[in-house]
Amino acid sequence: MNLGIETIFLKFLKFGIVGFSGVIVDFGITYFCKEKLRIQKFVSNAIGFCVAASSNYILNRLWTFQSTNSKVGLEFVEFFGVSLVGLAINTLVLFLLHEKLKWNFYFSKLCAIGTATIWNFFANYFFTFSA
Repeated sequence: MNLGIETIFLKFLKFGIVGFSGVIVDFGITYFCKEKLRIQKFVSNAIGFCVAASSNYILNRLWTFQSTNSKVGLEFVEFFGVSLVGLAINTLVLFLLHEKLKWNFYFSKLCAIGTATIWNFFANYFFTFSA
């Protein structure tokens, strides 16, 4: 049983490293869309989140979960579905912290990413990459 906990912890650590790269992608895309292209902030957030989710799928498939599932398309759809639920969680937290509590947009976004990460890891661990 302890080996299982260590395995989950190692995967969560790898997932976190991949997620950190995703944060860079997410923030970069969000910033570019919001500040340079002047796209509405929540739309910019969604674009950043989706681009990061796509790059995270590739890295998590290859490194974190070392998936050998031959149904890559289906696995990507499952991963992206989990990410869309994560996006809903992310957007809700961002809305509550930024719009309601008036916290800084980017600090609120960081908190939203942290909250969604917990959902994303366990949903992907037990659903997307469970085989």
